[in-house]
Amino acid sequence: MKFRAKIVDAACLNHFTRVSAMVAKLARTCALRISPRQLHFVLADRAAGGGASMWCELEQENFFSEFQMEGVSAENNAICLELAAENLSRALRTAHNARALKVKLTNRHFPCLTVSIELLSVSSSSRIVTHDIPVKVIPRRLWKDLQEPTVPDCDVSIYLPVLKTMKSVVERMKNISNHLIIEANGNGDLNLKIESELVCVTTHFKDLGNPPFASENASQDRNPAHMAEVHVDIRKFLQFLSGQQVNPTKAICNIVRNKVVHFDLLHEDVSLQYFIPALS
Repeated sequence: MKFRAKIVDAACLNHFTRVSAMVAKLARTCALRISPRQLHFVLADRAAGGGASMWCELEQENFFSEFQMEGVSAENNAICLELAAENLSRALRTAHNARALKVKLTNRHFPCLTVSIELLSVSSSSRIVTHDIPVKVIPRRLWKDLQEPTVPDCDVSIYLPVLKTMKSVVERMKNISNHLIIEANGNGDLNLKIESELVCVTTHFKDLGNPPFASENASQDRNPAHMAEVHVDIRKFLQFLSGQQVNPTKAICNIVRNKVVHFDLLHEDVSLQYFIPALS
């Protein structure tokens, strides 16, 4: 297995740094799947245990000026690594105003992602800062857990409002309840609701719109005004909202009644899918 890549464009470097920061907020430990055309950050499906799952996809040509990799074999031309997401994010934060960044799979008595950052000094000479990030090589037999998740047929699909607005609402709600009800319909209405013994609080978002495919897939006898709801852990939803560094160019919420809520976001050329299972 071999992997090395280089970023020289400042905008690409800043964008890659933001992506790594987002991933670090969503997952303490994640898998990095490297293939000839794409990078994937994966939080394996833990829905059975009540955990969230994530699939973040980057086209390597949109970030790297150089990209070379050899997978485990010609038939399975990929490399799968497990790493602490915060370690990568912390390393990339030191790359502010860097001239170049190199990433390489190395062996320092143990497997590492070595991040080398070329920084300009006051004298205009450059200096190299190197971070060795410990990784675990994920064996081929476990790759089946790192496939793109299948999206179940949803009851309602709706565009999301500005995520910062939702975050400020949910931050207040979490002081009252650990459970959040997310409900939406085919008329572009989305409600965030909490209930306790003393109070019931609902925030309404109107006229958000529904994706065209949602209305095409909706059953003919379904009333578009009818709400589909899902109960989730409010802390998991807030973690998802806190991970978004910038408002995405596209943000869709898909609700499978009483089973799961699926978020589909597009940040420029990075796609993120995030699943939060329903509370039983």
